[in-house]
Amino acid sequence: MVKIFIVVFLLAIIAALGSGLVFLVRDSGDTRRTVKALTWRISLSLLLIVLLVVGYLTGIVQPHNLGQ
Repeated sequence: MVKIFIVVFLLAIIAALGSGLVFLVRDSGDTRRTVKALTWRISLSLLLIVLLVVGYLTGIVQPHNLGQ
């Protein structure tokens, strides 16, 4: 369930990034929609990082032992 949540969050971040690109290309002089889309992307990214840290600290998210 946690993996699905993370994937959905990443897809939302990519969608916000894509919409920011579309607004950047289409709106030549007006940058309000571009800034709003990129603000959403940054907010979603920060929220995902905070949720991953909280999940790690509470034991919900377990890191892999990739170095061994």
